[in-house]
Amino acid sequence: MDNGVVAALRRWLDAPGEPEPWVVETSGSTGRPKRVLLSRRAVLASVAASERRVGASGVWVLALPASYVAGVQVICRSLVAGHEPLLDAAWPREGTWFTSLVPTQLHRLLDDPDQRGQVAALRTAHTILLGGGPIDPALRARAEHEGLRLVATYGSAETAGGCVYDGMPLDGVAVAIGPEGRIRIGGPTLFDGYQDDPELTARTLVDGWFLTSDAGRLDDDGRLQVLGRLDDMVVSGGVNVPAAAVAARLREHPDVRAAEVLGVPDEEWGSRVVAFVVGDVALDDARAFVAERHPRSWAPRQLVALEALPLLGNGKPDRLALQDLALQEHA
Repeated sequence: MDNGVVAALRRWLDAPGEPEPWVVETSGSTGRPKRVLLSRRAVLASVAASERRVGASGVWVLALPASYVAGVQVICRSLVAGHEPLLDAAWPREGTWFTSLVPTQLHRLLDDPDQRGQVAALRTAHTILLGGGPIDPALRARAEHEGLRLVATYGSAETAGGCVYDGMPLDGVAVAIGPEGRIRIGGPTLFDGYQDDPELTARTLVDGWFLTSDAGRLDDDGRLQVLGRLDDMVVSGGVNVPAAAVAARLREHPDVRAAEVLGVPDEEWGSRVVAFVVGDVALDDARAFVAERHPRSWAPRQLVALEALPLLGNGKPDRLALQDLALQEHA
């Protein structure tokens, strides 16, 4: 499958004129997947801007599904640099090379004693792009302590992949904060629209800006801070609870290996804050831990203990599956 995608992308990149857009399907982590139309111009603009920001080019190792935009970009960066991408995480031991991971992959590599050889190989990478979801500062600190050179990326299929590196937009990319704190992205890496969905395209691409589903703010130096998805704001008992901030706090608990937080419909509260935790922690302990830093009204009212978080093919948490688990346990 991956080799077929590599061959198809090579033909697409080499095609005369401007070929038909490449279609990338979003993960569908919060609902129906969308089919994103990416022009070759947008993909190549992203490739060039990424190369300028990391300061080098070389072979890329594909450790993500080639069907998602991060995998497509790994392949395209390698091909544009004149190298066949390496597949199946065949980490090189020398030369200038790169890869792209999601936090879940990195977490598992660092936690599994049998993966020490993989970690040693990753130390030789010029740059490891890390994206696809929130990055726990403690995870990044552990990885950098191991000698891994990370760059945290923010973007989506609609922006041809990561377009903000360590909080700073790539060259040519514009970032603005709109009403309700919504992050807006502009520039040459934007998609052409959603396949067969002109209404959604018109709502999402407005006056040259892509209106994301994320909330954020800009520091004084222009560095973007992503606060979480707009729909992660859980209105519980009339209180706005930022689920991403609660999840980030729970991940700091010494007995928690992974955590996600969602709002689930509730007759009494409107939405109740539910924590999904991999680790040995009780609800009262979790609530007290959150309340040490945040208002107690942000503390979860339900805790679902898991052996592992359910994931989609791109490594992101399966939010729909998590919501089903919370409803089943509460029934």
